[in-house]
Parts: sequence; structure tokens; C-alpha cells
Amino acid sequence: MALQTIEWKNDQIKIIDQTKLPLKLEYLYIRDLKGLWQAIRELKVRGAPALGAAAGLGVYLGIKDSKAKSHAELKREIERIVKYLATSRPTAINLFWGLERMSGVVLKNKDKSPDFIKNELFKEARKIIAEDKIACRKIGLHGAKLFEDRDAVLTICNAGILATIDYGTALGVIYRACEEGKRIKVFACETRPLLQGARLTAWELKRKGIDVTLICDNMAAALMKQGRVKKVIAGADRIAANGDTANKIGTYSLAVLSHIHRIPFYIAAPLSTFDLSIKSGKEIPNEERPAYEVTGLFFKQPVAPKGVKVFNPAFDVTPQQLITAIITDAGIIKPAYKINIKKAFKNAHQ
Repeated sequence: MALQTIEWKNDQIKIIDQTKLPLKLEYLYIRDLKGLWQAIRELKVRGAPALGAAAGLGVYLGIKDSKAKSHAELKREIERIVKYLATSRPTAINLFWGLERMSGVVLKNKDKSPDFIKNELFKEARKIIAEDKIACRKIGLHGAKLFEDRDAVLTICNAGILATIDYGTALGVIYRACEEGKRIKVFACETRPLLQGARLTAWELKRKGIDVTLICDNMAAALMKQGRVKKVIAGADRIAANGDTANKIGTYSLAVLSHIHRIPFYIAAPLSTFDLSIKSGKEIPNEERPAYEVTGLFFKQPVAPKGVKVFNPAFDVTPQQLITAIITDAGIIKPAYKINIKKAFKNAHQ
């Protein structure tokens, strides 16, 4: 059975509840904005591209039963919805990108009726989903060229089906390489503290029949030193105009280790994950998560003394000089990133 992380079904948003994996594959039906906000905040739905889709469907969910009688009334309602959903998580740019696209539909149809605009909003939300399916397969197609038969690849967090609509960015590259007949071995970092590598990536890859070995995050250096890793690939939550990349905490560590061990380090993400409004990673906001995620979330007993101070940032930023290439739906971007990112966007919009 093919998986789809998020979709519109029976007049509501249907998502895979990722907090239940890997023990069971369970779907959650979301009927109101508060339910969607909580699902995003609690990581029931997560991953930059999937959050872009959640933004699109969320705006429509919030407006579909509106009684607004004018464009101005509808616009005010949508502004409130956008503002509310934007507070759910701060780092993944696709959430804000999706909200901006939906807001753009309203601005573009100033002379149209509320019912017409509602229909256009629904079409835009579905378009975001359709575009992601295409973008991820293009990422896979471009990225697979960088991988060889019998490559051993290290990855972190989950940048697969569960982070997108139905294919993946970093894992999409691996899926495509395997579809081309290449035998790829994957080492999946468990990804503390929320264990997305252990719970989600290992589950996905096993389900796909791909050779996967789970490791603790602090085992990566030893693995590299032994020569057992040939490539490292990760997804992204936001990429600055100079190529600096925010991704799950621990990604920067892998980039540093890859540099020391002379292992290619790749980022895989669609153009929608780039934020050209910021010059560098210093401007990327970083979400800090609750302390209990570190001290005891997945354990029967607490694993730290009560009241201990906890530092729990969700992301770190990998500087562009540590990135070998960024694999996108528009092709492979190599240094100099500031120049070549601009070129990629220019070519994509021609």
C-alpha cells in the first residue's frame, strides 16, 4: 500500500499520526484549526514539505464554512487563520511559504465572490500537494546521479515519505538510486531526543525493503573513521540565500565529521525550502522544544534528575562551506552557493 502523509479526505485533513510510529500506522482526521495547530506542534505531522501542505489545507479548512459576504470579510478571516497557524512552529520555511501562497490567492481575486475564492483556495492547496510529489521525484532523479552501486549512506532525522507527501527529499534520492538498481546501504542516526531516525526513517526504509542499520547519534564518528560511510545526506527546514542550512539538531555535527573524514555531505530539498529573504543562517529562527522531550518522553522512568536545566533546540545550522552540494528539484547546486542559488531560481522561473 502506497503511503500519503497528508491529504484532504471526507471534507477534513487526513494525516498519518507520526507520534504512533513505529508501533502502529494510524491515521488522524483533523476537523478544525486547533486540531491542526496541535498536530503540527506535537509533530503528528512534520517535515518541511509536509508542513507546506498542512498550511495550504489548513487555510482551506478554516475558511470553507465561512459566512463572509464580501472579499474584505473573507480576507480578514484568512489573515486571522494565517497568523494563528504561523505560531505553530517557527523554523520550517515551507509552513510560511504555504501560508503566503494561500494569502496570495485572496489578493489575486479581489473582485471575486467569497465562494469563488474558497474554491480557488482549495485548488491552490491541492496544487501544493501535487507540486511536492513532482518536486521530490525530481530531487530523487538528480540526486541519484551522485550515488554509486554499493554506496553506504548516513542520514539523520526523517526526510522521506513522512516528511513530504509520498516520496521524500534525502530518502527520495536513496529510493531513486535503489529503483535504478543500485544497492545502497543506509545508516540511520536515531536522532535524539525525538528519535525520528529510529521511529520513522528506519520504519520507512524497512517497509521499502532497503538495507538499513540504526545507530546512536554519537556512533557516527567511529563509523566514518572505520571507512564504512561513503556519503552523508540530510534534508532541510530552511536554506538561506548563501546556502547555510537549518536542519534537525545533529546535522551540523555530521557535516563537521564529514569534512574531517573527507566524505561528501549533501543536502536535499526543494526550491520551496530556500528563504532568499535572509542572507545567512544567522537569521534563521530556531525553535526550542520542551525539556521533557530530553528527560523522559520515550522512557518508562525519567532519565535525568528532577528539575535539571535542559537545552533542547530543535535545529542547528550547517554553514555552506561544509556542504558538498544541495540537491533540488531544479538540479544540483554546487558552490559558489550565493551565485548558483540565484541561477537555479532564475532558471526555474524562465
